[in-house]
Amino acid sequence: MSTNKEENEKHISVITDQSLQFLESYINNPSPTGFEWEGQRLWLDYIKPYIDDYYTDNYGTAVGIINPEADYKVVIEAHSDEISWFVNYISKEGLIYVIRNGGSDHQIAPSKRVNIHTDKGIVKAVFGWPAIHTRNGEKEEAPTLKNIFLDCGCTSQEEVEALGIHVGCVITYEDQFMILNDRYYVGRALDNRVGGFMIAEVARLLKENKKDLPFGLYIVNAVQEEVGLRGAEMIANRIKPDLAIVTDVTHDTQTPMINKVTQGDLACGKGPVLSYAPSVHTNFNRLLIAAATDNNIPFQRQASSRWTGTDTDAFAYSNNGVVSALISLPLRYMHTTVEMVHKEDVDNVIRLIYESLLKIEARQDFRTVR
Repeated sequence: MSTNKEENEKHISVITDQSLQFLESYINNPSPTGFEWEGQRLWLDYIKPYIDDYYTDNYGTAVGIINPEADYKVVIEAHSDEISWFVNYISKEGLIYVIRNGGSDHQIAPSKRVNIHTDKGIVKAVFGWPAIHTRNGEKEEAPTLKNIFLDCGCTSQEEVEALGIHVGCVITYEDQFMILNDRYYVGRALDNRVGGFMIAEVARLLKENKKDLPFGLYIVNAVQEEVGLRGAEMIANRIKPDLAIVTDVTHDTQTPMINKVTQGDLACGKGPVLSYAPSVHTNFNRLLIAAATDNNIPFQRQASSRWTGTDTDAFAYSNNGVVSALISLPLRYMHTTVEMVHKEDVDNVIRLIYESLLKIEARQDFRTVR
């Protein structure tokens, strides 16, 4: 499904100016995998007025709760961590070599500015790369994990270490949030802090519209998705939910060098994406589709084969099976510093989660065989 031109012109955003200010500060704040705590503090501070209770677990997953005394538990979830790098080796000349923390793309690294996080504070550095004049044009060496390196302006290993840099320090890109053509939100780590923003907005709308839910709602901002869905695994076992709606990003496939035959035909601006996969519960997915249809929310469909690769898989296969579904946000240029999402898609994911929650009845039976 997709909106026509007339419907697009009538689109009214659910996002307030205050919400947008939070989104910008939240995206700009680094939250690398395993080091998410500053971003989680920002998120909790924003969501506290809209919830009844909250807690964090040992590894930093943050949970806001509405109706904490209810027995029936529904989760809406996103993940908070961003891809990054680790310091792996410091040469005697003072250059720094790295390894991945999550799915960091070595091909985009050369000439990027970065922040190295140390106990003494942020140290600025750049990914260096030989000038075009010095490279062999006939057979150029491509960027790889073996040859990309950081330069922080030092000339020796000792000078680097005196700045507080050591093996294991985490490194994030410096790029900042922006709005492009009044149509797209652009920045690093929209995968998937924009998800944390969207579930927080759902909590805000429930509070401001004075909606009473017949179940406990757990708004979960999980850590460590980028290294194997680990935060979701841990928190699913703690909450033991009955239902879970997970939101993450998926690929817009309209740009060059992406094969629609293998990746599907998905586009920014055409609405949330609903997935078909073994971990996505068929009957629960039908409820989401009904919520979209009843409320004129455009949506797209994606087949995810054996697994979704998102926290949906972690929730679905926990606790003897949790009824789970996935609502994805189309995104361009995933795992780069210029990830792009359409403003209207963000609105419509928020609306779809919100309207889906209002359709859920306490102790609703989603079994496919009875």
